Amino acid sequence: MSVIDGQVTPGPGGLCQKGWTAGELLRHPGRLTTPLLHGRPVSWDEALDFVAARITSCEPDEVAVFGGGGLTNEKAYALGKFARVALKTSQIDYNGRFCMSSAAAAGNRAFGLDRGLPFPLTDLRGADTVLLAGSNPAETMPPFLRHLEGARLIVIDPRRTPTAERATLHLQPAPGTDLALALGLLHTAVIEGVIDKEYISSRTSGFDDAWRVAAGWWPERAERVTGVSAADQRAAVHMLAGRSYVLTGRGTEQHASGTDNVSAWINLALALGLPGRTGSGYGCLTGQGNGQGGREHGQKADQLPGYRKIDDPVARQHIMDVWGVDWLPGPGRSAYELLVADDIRAMLVFGSNPVVSAPRASGVVDRFKALDLLVVADFVMSETAAMADVVFPVTQWAEEDGTMTNLEGRIIRRRKALDPPAGVRSDLELLQGLASRLGVGEKFPVAPVEVFEELRRASAGGLSDYSGITYERLESEQLHWPVPSVDHPGTPRLFLDRFTHPDGLARFIPVDHRGPAEPPDEEFPLQATTGRVLQHYQSGAQTRRIGELMKAVPEMYVEVHPDTAARAGLASGESAHVVSRRGTVTAVVRCVPSMRADAVFLPFHFPGDGRANLLTNPALDPTSRMPEFKVCAVRLERA
Repeated sequence: MSVIDGQVTPGPGGLCQKGWTAGELLRHPGRLTTPLLHGRPVSWDEALDFVAARITSCEPDEVAVFGGGGLTNEKAYALGKFARVALKTSQIDYNGRFCMSSAAAAGNRAFGLDRGLPFPLTDLRGADTVLLAGSNPAETMPPFLRHLEGARLIVIDPRRTPTAERATLHLQPAPGTDLALALGLLHTAVIEGVIDKEYISSRTSGFDDAWRVAAGWWPERAERVTGVSAADQRAAVHMLAGRSYVLTGRGTEQHASGTDNVSAWINLALALGLPGRTGSGYGCLTGQGNGQGGREHGQKADQLPGYRKIDDPVARQHIMDVWGVDWLPGPGRSAYELLVADDIRAMLVFGSNPVVSAPRASGVVDRFKALDLLVVADFVMSETAAMADVVFPVTQWAEEDGTMTNLEGRIIRRRKALDPPAGVRSDLELLQGLASRLGVGEKFPVAPVEVFEELRRASAGGLSDYSGITYERLESEQLHWPVPSVDHPGTPRLFLDRFTHPDGLARFIPVDHRGPAEPPDEEFPLQATTGRVLQHYQSGAQTRRIGELMKAVPEMYVEVHPDTAARAGLASGESAHVVSRRGTVTAVVRCVPSMRADAVFLPFHFPGDGRANLLTNPALDPTSRMPEFKVCAVRLERA
């Protein structure tokens, strides 16, 4: 770290500014400490009674639950159980659908299993080369960079990000052309003789079908589509020969073709012989605090605990036995479809702020206004909480026990450090209070350790098997799932002997480039892409309340190439409108010479008319149901 003008700034691989300021939120004057009913402070009993009465006036599938990837494993598990047992609704999903779903879908179909990194982070320290496709960890997770020291970096990003500044080779494709670039690299690897034929033959299937597509993507063709030179494509492929890793992030996943995009990068990694070997591999960088654990135990519309599929009869029977019920609802709708469904009358939101974070955010606001009941559990008055009929004040990270699962599948104990303010309860207590009023309170313990013990039984035999993990073991051991018994050491490295498909082979998936769902045209000639900045996190509901972070980045801005700004009659520091078919964002212009002339960048952390997601396209990936956050057609205007 260093100090510039009195401000502490992180050095490469140092602490994250968001992390070292997070404690300020625990004593923030805007902290919620009492339930609110239509904006009026009320007792917990009055608020719970009101919510329960409204819920019981609805049919089960008229009630929806929207969870969050920052919830502990215990809370995520309890939330999925609450929806299906107490509410008897199929309508549950979570904001992780906006984060990791495309990578999860691609990983499942290639390897038979989804774990962000199937190897420990420390393995990256031995790499010769690391390719980062659509990831900017210098701003999103600065401590991660320490694991990349000594490796040559290939960074694929339309922007010259702080991560790209550190790269040996920065490939700067046009937004929405990730798949074409991956196909060009695979073609080049085959023609240049860099692929591992023995590995392809012995450990994979489907290469010929994938090659039939890639054969048509010679590097010069990929250059015409992406803007990345054929020479740089060849250089990248030769850099990847050896001890290398291919890592993907949100930039390549948050597209209507996100699953296919990630599959294309996995195909490249498989052709090079990287996954399932010590010293090389493929992985996905998780975006939220519990992005991995949050999707393993039942928050997703199609999942049950242990990463089981909800439409699998054997899985359903196992979970019904653990929960002591004789019926479960089936799969529900994905996150965006849930948020805008016109047959939902009541919605309960935990650990999320979709008024800012969802695509085509104005449509989500309109739908929330039409609900009979909107309930939000939060600890500050987020933009979504401000719309709610009932707001419940809940505990935060330093005030509760529990577990989290990091991007490498390692389960981490969260220990309570201090008591919450008077009047604040945990999400587990909130769920138990509602469940009691719905007649099933005895099925919902409030002690995290009791919830975890039940989670162990529920996950037993599943892909993400936690049954051998106990709080006591976590005091002294680093355990990566699956851990199928209490004497099992855990599985830090997956796929060393076989992949999880029945035949033990990884699958090449034939995929082809189709471009963004909304290409630029005469009316909207530019492509907008969104992302994070160092000082802010997700919807900004927390970081916008910290003075140090707001001083650094106080307002919405748009990064534009100077020539693009000039054509719109704009200069740095002036206010502009960024306009798409769905809405208009007001932002301060920042002229950045390294930006592509056909693209603009907007951070997505700001509220009101600075919401980047007023612009974004809700076109959904057909497999993952991920919205196309990362590219939409826009124009620039003077404000």
